[in-house]
Amino acid sequence: MTLKDFKFIIALIFSVSAFSQQNVTGVVTFQEKPVNAVNVYDKDSGLLAITDATGTFKFSTDKIKLTLVFYASEYEIKEVIINAKQANNLKIELYSLATELSEVVVNANKRKAFELKRLNDVEETAIYAGKKTEVVLIDQSMANLASNNARQIYSQVAGLNIYQNDDAGLQLNIGGRGLDPNRTANFNTRQNGYDISADVLGYPESYYSPPAEALSEIQIVRGAASLQYGTQFGGLVNFKFKDPNPSKPFEFITRNTLGSFGLFTNFTSVSGTSDKLSYYAYANYKKGDGFRPNSEFESINTFAHLGYQLSEKTKIEGELTYLNYLAKQAGGLTDDMFYNDPYQSNRARNWFKVDWLLYNLKLAHEFNANTNFTFNFFGLNASRKALGFRTNRVSQVDSGEERDLIVGDFNNFGFESRLLSEYTVLNKNATFLIGTKFYKANNYQRQGPGSDGADADFNFYNDAFPNYSDQSEFDLPNFNVSVFGENIFYVTDKFSVTPGFRFEYIKTESEGFYKNINTDAAGNVIFEEDVADNRNFERSFVLLGIGLSYKPNSSLEFYGNVSQNYRSVTFSDINIANPAFSIDPDITDEEGFTADLGMRGNYKGYVSYDAGLFSLFYNGRIGFVQKEAADGSVTSQRGNVGDAVMFGVESLFDFNLKKIFGLNNNYQLNYFINTSIINSEYITSEEPGVEGNKVEFVPDLNLKTGLNGGYKNLLASIQYTYLGQQFTDATNATAGSISGVIGEIPAYDILDLSLSYKYKKLKLETGVNNVLDNAYFTRRATGYPGPGIIPSAPRNWYVTLQVKL
Repeated sequence: MTLKDFKFIIALIFSVSAFSQQNVTGVVTFQEKPVNAVNVYDKDSGLLAITDATGTFKFSTDKIKLTLVFYASEYEIKEVIINAKQANNLKIELYSLATELSEVVVNANKRKAFELKRLNDVEETAIYAGKKTEVVLIDQSMANLASNNARQIYSQVAGLNIYQNDDAGLQLNIGGRGLDPNRTANFNTRQNGYDISADVLGYPESYYSPPAEALSEIQIVRGAASLQYGTQFGGLVNFKFKDPNPSKPFEFITRNTLGSFGLFTNFTSVSGTSDKLSYYAYANYKKGDGFRPNSEFESINTFAHLGYQLSEKTKIEGELTYLNYLAKQAGGLTDDMFYNDPYQSNRARNWFKVDWLLYNLKLAHEFNANTNFTFNFFGLNASRKALGFRTNRVSQVDSGEERDLIVGDFNNFGFESRLLSEYTVLNKNATFLIGTKFYKANNYQRQGPGSDGADADFNFYNDAFPNYSDQSEFDLPNFNVSVFGENIFYVTDKFSVTPGFRFEYIKTESEGFYKNINTDAAGNVIFEEDVADNRNFERSFVLLGIGLSYKPNSSLEFYGNVSQNYRSVTFSDINIANPAFSIDPDITDEEGFTADLGMRGNYKGYVSYDAGLFSLFYNGRIGFVQKEAADGSVTSQRGNVGDAVMFGVESLFDFNLKKIFGLNNNYQLNYFINTSIINSEYITSEEPGVEGNKVEFVPDLNLKTGLNGGYKNLLASIQYTYLGQQFTDATNATAGSISGVIGEIPAYDILDLSLSYKYKKLKLETGVNNVLDNAYFTRRATGYPGPGIIPSAPRNWYVTLQVKL
């Protein structure tokens, strides 16, 4: 794309006119004080807006007459009929719930008809018009929140592929549409709108995932999300924390969980608002023995949020997050080992440790009723340390020699500013977003000999083991500047077009060395050298995208989008020596684009649905191929395999059986079915035996279905999950290798059961995961916690007691 083309896109964004809609604004108060986090619903179509800390709400609508419903916990629900043409600066006063109201009535008011919602066209300083958006409402979920059970939490998000290899939820591993789920590296992961991964471009893996017990919702945006949130193919995962309680100076919640395999967790939070100051903080402790030998773990995660309303239009917020965990790694298995005993372990000296410190400072300012500005300054100071006995032959018994130690230190900071303005051109409304992001990382990575002991000793022992061959040390600075923009154009009152762009400048550097050591048959060093490996890779480019939305009425939307994508080669692709595979020295970045076309809506409260087609075109896809060496042996090599295409159908239907069967408000009953059917193919490749093969991590069928319901304060959920066969390398090998890294992931199915009961300030949750006790696996790890097959958990139970004061 030339600079001339880039200027044309900018001119187009400012010049195209839009069709006007009605703007509705107002303030919600209680006893003359503003009320935060009030949900504003259209009685027919659903959620329209949520009030901010000043009690203000605003939204646009193409309807003239609306029935608005105002809901917030601890207040009576208020219903107001308005004329949208005359609805500026509405004054809405709420009243507290009468003390004589029963707990049953309060809970019935709180429960929403559906567990999943979609993002509005515009929220704060972000545009979502024409994009595929899904929002998981955690308070409505019946999932095992204490262990971050992703299979249950994301059950209504279409097409996700999830690694399930620990029973505590210490890390989140989700992918989809052929994207590797490993540590969610193909999504831009954020909490409260700012980055939380190790290095957005150089090492986009997420070793930290917020506890589900602290979240109000999880926002997932796919398709054209790359324009606002980065270049990645997957899109955005944003963890939104619970807001401070707006009506109390102090709220206390504690949750204690016991479960199988020695699991114990405690989650304790405090929250409140006093005048202009608001706060939310928690501590989360987890420990357990794991469901395999040599897999015990212990973690502590703390978080603090402070907000201060500087004025009616300006608010400042600060957040600090810390995570520390130590986990023993049971190691991977070969196919034969798994089918002989899926829960065995022959690694007793492997450890993994994470320290994660995140900080963020946010300024939000409203210049006027039509223009909002946000500024986030964020940073990370973190490390991950992996220690253990790794060998290409994972069935080999640990010989007790020195262990392999890999240490990564991540120090990065950046800022992102966004300006969103609703403006008029030729007397017609439009919404414009412009933003910029600055990101600088100074990372360090070292690989060398660890101790020959069995404890979690993360020190290097170069003097004790001078003949250790896989030694390297690198400084890895990254620098990134981007500018992005989008604009909603309402061509008619029902049809909108949202073009956008993202300009990226990336400078990736690698400064360091690795050792070459050759020994004779007796183990004596006969050759040793330090090989300098310094690289400087600069690139700049423009990504373009466009979203379309047609809303024939308030309950139905047709949407479509297409967006270019880009993935930088990470420094772990280049600088880590791994006995299970080798790296192609000519490995390069990946690029391509994604497209969505679908329909979504809510039919009279009977069913909520989202069904559509998608395609993902991946050029220079990085993956594994089997290579034959000169001595006739076969090894795995990671590199650019070829160009691939994935396309399919994704759908979610959630039926409100309570309304369909005419049940009263004492009942809650929903049935959902979430289906993804995908076809994939390598369309070109220079590697022999690859063209025409299926793409890795793409099950033909991904099905999740379940029934959720209850009577009064007793709720229950049953969920069934099925995923078809998947391949893990481009040659579609089915038989496992000696390392367990390459081979198929067989089809599997899982049944989960959950129950909850609430009585006044107490809530009891319990359940059984993997009720049928199926032995299965979802992952063949290329490195830690393997290499090899990582089994998933057998049947397990949990019990949680919550106290809220």
